Amino acid sequence: MLDSLKNIFAVADLRKRVLFTLGLLAVYRIGSKIPTPGINREALQQLMQNASTGVFGLYDMFSGQNLSQMTIFALGIMPYISASIILQLLTVVWPYLERLSKEGELGRRKITQYTRYGTIVLAVVQAIGIAIFLERNTDMAGGLPLVQNAGWGFRLMTVLTLTTGTAFVMWLGEQITERGIGNGMSLIIYAGIVVGLPSAVFMTLDQLRTGQIGALTLVLLVVVMAAVIAAIVFVERGHRRVTVQYAKRVVGRRQYGGSSTHIPLKVNTGGVIPVIFASSILAFPATFAPMFDVTSPWRRALDQIGMGMPLHDLLYVAGIIF
Repeated sequence: MLDSLKNIFAVADLRKRVLFTLGLLAVYRIGSKIPTPGINREALQQLMQNASTGVFGLYDMFSGQNLSQMTIFALGIMPYISASIILQLLTVVWPYLERLSKEGELGRRKITQYTRYGTIVLAVVQAIGIAIFLERNTDMAGGLPLVQNAGWGFRLMTVLTLTTGTAFVMWLGEQITERGIGNGMSLIIYAGIVVGLPSAVFMTLDQLRTGQIGALTLVLLVVVMAAVIAAIVFVERGHRRVTVQYAKRVVGRRQYGGSSTHIPLKVNTGGVIPVIFASSILAFPATFAPMFDVTSPWRRALDQIGMGMPLHDLLYVAGIIF
């Protein structure tokens, strides 16, 4: 491991790629501190404390807590993930996209371009939903005015800000993939999730100090976390060996072949992608819920696929499997 770290600084090209990636991730974190205009921060904090679970909590985790703070990166990378899912599903049923997927690099570039367009469309729709949600929950944030100047001016500003932020995050991910160390979108998701780790550790230590959790509970928590991580690594590194037997052949007076080898196939070939895909598919309809009244049949239908509902769990498992 130490040799690998030394190679990062010894190889010039690798060093440039790593520093470039760290620089773009730093830009992403700086943008996470820029708030969306027109929102009362104190009222927003009180509102988000009551909505920190369910679909909102999942979205907030993937966005690196940008959604709960309503920064310019509040939508994060989720619109891009949703657009990618839609394009991959359409590739199976739409002959034009299926033909593009088989045309090599040129076809992949075309599909990537369509994914970008889809990301912008989804970002606009989700931004409108968030703006309406904030306007309708103005009186729920402890009596404080959540939106300072409600109306179409606020909605247009919110749509412009959040859509631009999503497009910029998408650009950052693509630049990390092309000019950095690769897997730009995954690194942005990872950066958004891991940013909450220090606060979670300090919160746990504070609960231990105040007696909210005992020392034995903390030890068991650490043991369970280590066991879960070990199980994940074990499954991720696991391979199934498919035996390949080579037939014997005679060349002149000599006999060749007859040996056997194996093809290593990963047990978990999909990785965490099916989980992210299923989560984003089920989380996307929830953005439309604030647009409807509580008594609306559309609102009741969307609530049925909310996190914690039986239908949500069934669709979630089906999405991961298929």
